[in-house]
Amino acid sequence: MPRPSKYPEEFRRDAVELVRSSPGRSLREIGRELGVNHETLRGWVNTAKRAEQDTAVRSGNDGGGLSADERDELRRLRSKVAELELEKDILRKAAAYFAKEMGR
Repeated sequence: MPRPSKYPEEFRRDAVELVRSSPGRSLREIGRELGVNHETLRGWVNTAKRAEQDTAVRSGNDGGGLSADERDELRRLRSKVAELELEKDILRKAAAYFAKEMGR
């Protein structure tokens, strides 16, 4: 079980925001100013990024910029593809069966 962080959650959020709002500065430099190891800071930034991506996926906004209509169409098309693949598989098996019967 991981040990609890010695840094408060608010401090970590503020540190991540500082990294994001300082594109010209390195993690090492920001970490030194805050008194945090740069690898620890990198972990916080990556964790925040993953959390945002998870939230976006759960809310249906996966960053692809699809509208509700486009998502519905994509869902419908995926269903149709699955149906066509099943039909193709059935026809392939039927063709193999009849080819085998013709060979007798």
